[in-house]
Amino acid sequence: MIEREEILRLFEKTQALLNGHFQLSSGLHSNQYFQCALILQHPAYAEKMGRAVAELFRGQEITCVIGPALGGIIIGWEVARALGVKGIFAERVNGEMKLRRGFAVNPADKILVVEDVVTTGGSAQEVVNLLKGSTSVLGVASIVDRSSTPPAFGAPYKSLLKMEIKTYEPAACPLCKEGRPIDKPGTKANTQPV
Repeated sequence: MIEREEILRLFEKTQALLNGHFQLSSGLHSNQYFQCALILQHPAYAEKMGRAVAELFRGQEITCVIGPALGGIIIGWEVARALGVKGIFAERVNGEMKLRRGFAVNPADKILVVEDVVTTGGSAQEVVNLLKGSTSVLGVASIVDRSSTPPAFGAPYKSLLKMEIKTYEPAACPLCKEGRPIDKPGTKANTQPV
């Protein structure tokens, strides 16, 4: 199993833990942002993270891994590969998570939902909700859990790294009050790190 210190070293080595003023995909603001894509762009690191996440749920008869687009695609694929099961992703269509591109699940599937970073758990919860009534969700996993309170997915949730990082409602954000420019790395294309 990968140790916390090794995960932090990989974030540091790939400059995947950014400092600044960020609007998260949840709408909350923070002074730190995990840009897991900077780790996952390296196949060896992506494989290592995927194997470690898979170990959290090994032996649970998972038949399919689903990641929410965009953050859950690469890590979801690597977890599926490590478990030797199908790996697919869900994506938003008109603001609602859907399975597209011919992806489907069946009632016999036992699903693991995989995300890169969980702050509020909103995207992973949308995938869980999408699957309710059609198949079994055995668990939810992420590389990083930066939630202030554990998300209630209705299934066990596990992560490789738990980080306590403050988030703020936009109206109460001290960084906004200081007039610091905001970056939206998870919500717009071609954003350069600060």
